[in-house]
Amino acid sequence: MATAGQVIRCKAAVAWEFNQPLVIEEVEVAPPQEKEIRIKVRIVATGVCQSDLYFLCKCLNQTMFPAVFGHEAAGVVESIGPGVTEFQPGDTVIPLFMPQCRECRLCKSPKTNLCVNGSAGRIDERSFERSRISCRGRKLLQFLGTSSFSEFTVVKEISVAKIDPAAPLHKVCLIGCAICTGYGAAVNTAKVEAGSSCAVFGLGAVGLAAVMGCRAAAASRIIAVDINPEKFEKAKVLGATDVVNPNDHSRPIQQVIQEMTSGGVDFSFECIGNVEVMRSALESCAAGWGVSVIAGWTDMQNFSAPPIQLMTGRKWTGTLFGGFKGKDGVAQMVRAYLDRKLMVDEFITHNLRLDQVNEAVELMKNGRWCDPKLRCSLHD
Repeated sequence: MATAGQVIRCKAAVAWEFNQPLVIEEVEVAPPQEKEIRIKVRIVATGVCQSDLYFLCKCLNQTMFPAVFGHEAAGVVESIGPGVTEFQPGDTVIPLFMPQCRECRLCKSPKTNLCVNGSAGRIDERSFERSRISCRGRKLLQFLGTSSFSEFTVVKEISVAKIDPAAPLHKVCLIGCAICTGYGAAVNTAKVEAGSSCAVFGLGAVGLAAVMGCRAAAASRIIAVDINPEKFEKAKVLGATDVVNPNDHSRPIQQVIQEMTSGGVDFSFECIGNVEVMRSALESCAAGWGVSVIAGWTDMQNFSAPPIQLMTGRKWTGTLFGGFKGKDGVAQMVRAYLDRKLMVDEFITHNLRLDQVNEAVELMKNGRWCDPKLRCSLHD
């Protein structure tokens, strides 16, 4: 492309300060360096994930500002840096916050989807030095190495998944985080069994994807739990057999679910990032064999539970990106969508322009969303 090797000036939503509105700025995106790829996100799409809101408005680590958020996107390769062999300009891709180098001991192991090259939220001075995005003479942190709230971004070759060019990028962008995280929590991490009972706590995009994963695994009963009843109909569309609002009950929600299921569910999923709900989800499981999976992100508090909950046979585990290896899992999920084996369209509740990003943030804060999708083409 004509811009290869040049600095690109484009629009991005910049977070200059903690818990402040994002500002649409002109930024400079440097050419890709060794083993890097520059991706054109403009005229395609990026999702707005709960993790973006967490780090913008809740996380106490304020050393990460200024930053460009966004990590759930799809786009087209604009140019490649030296040493890149897997991609060519024009390839359709999804950037990954969970890299897959395919060479390290973790990538070679079938037991994990981690990669030794992954950062998983670690932020330090080197994070700014590595950034290819700058504004007003300052380097901007590339959130999770991606920064899709920009019309162009630069990512490592190991952090990009090539996908079928037939995929509608304005929809499959959501596979880059929420859908894989929730769906994989059920099918990969918990390994939900046919005929089993499940409870999903939190019906944002991750929770709804977990509901969908439980149905794909042929669970016979799927209890969807949320304090916002407006989410219940969508949960039923995706596979929920029961819906429960904890505010409708005077007893703890784990007691309600235990009574509903004569002792607890086989599998439970915490998809919020709330340590109290993590314990509730664990205690909703059946003694002897119940498995509870933590899929919601938080690093503000520690979680705890009485040891007897585990001593009686329950298992408590967690998941990042639903256990999917980045490159392989994303391509697999996009193919499942194209084969009509995976629902994606149902997750998109709003279509907004990049300059409406603060509206998307407010939708998240108010819980009136699944995953607002920002069209990154700017309109007059």
